[in-house]
Amino acid sequence: MLVYYRELTVAWGESDPFGLVYFPRMLAWFNDAEHEFFAQAGYPVNQMIDKGRTAFVMGRIQFDFVGPAAYGQKIVTRIALAEITRSTITWDCSARHANAEQMVTRGRATRVYAQIQDNGELKALRIPDDIRELLGAPTGEAPAE
Repeated sequence: MLVYYRELTVAWGESDPFGLVYFPRMLAWFNDAEHEFFAQAGYPVNQMIDKGRTAFVMGRIQFDFVGPAAYGQKIVTRIALAEITRSTITWDCSARHANAEQMVTRGRATRVYAQIQDNGELKALRIPDDIRELLGAPTGEAPAE
């Protein structure tokens, strides 16, 4: 199973004075981890868009706040590939304190590989074989959604 870790420092404004992390910031942590993974693997988002007007866009998200994280604390995010279909990838996501291993959040994010159409709408596409191979998934025609 493909797993990617990313360490970050909780920025001012990402949580309230009691360490309750704001939901959009949790999403951003995992979004940034996924973008960093693809960039380091040779598939930066801007290249996907420039090359074929394609990108992984958010399909479904579900995250739970588990414990506090305050300004200045070190957090380690983890994304683990849970499932890949014809057009989607699903990540199991978690964030823990770097030192104490105390859980901050966990959840799941499903991304759809899509192309931006001339009218601005999105059309789901089959994930290309080179990206499927990178993710450790079978190439050739993938199962239906």
